[in-house]
Amino acid sequence: AVQLVESGGGSVQAGGSLRLSCVLSGYGYNRYCMGWFRQAPGKEREGVAAVDSDGSTSYADSVKGRFTISKDNAKNTLYLQMNSLKPEDTAMYYCGAFYSRIEYGGTCAPASGYYGQGTQVTVSS
Repeated sequence: AVQLVESGGGSVQAGGSLRLSCVLSGYGYNRYCMGWFRQAPGKEREGVAAVDSDGSTSYADSVKGRFTISKDNAKNTLYLQMNSLKPEDTAMYYCGAFYSRIEYGGTCAPASGYYGQGTQVTVSS
């Protein structure tokens, strides 16, 4: 079975930085579109950033220039470097892996896949 475990969330002031990590255990790491998604209270889950199996990336307009997605294939680990954080970035952040390709807007095309349990990011003004 595939398991995704996120870490690195926390509380920061506006303008600060955080780095999220997601370790994938199981088969097929290099075959997935992997991404970071977030859900704020009362809102739907949205794509933040995604990376394809060939390294291509996609970002939501709201995070372009501030967030960077990357992966270390040797460690089966996905990262999200978040800089210049804003209060509106406050949300539960989830790592996801899907049998698909990246799409515009920081997400993966709808397909079967997996989500982690999430890590909370809180940005205060």
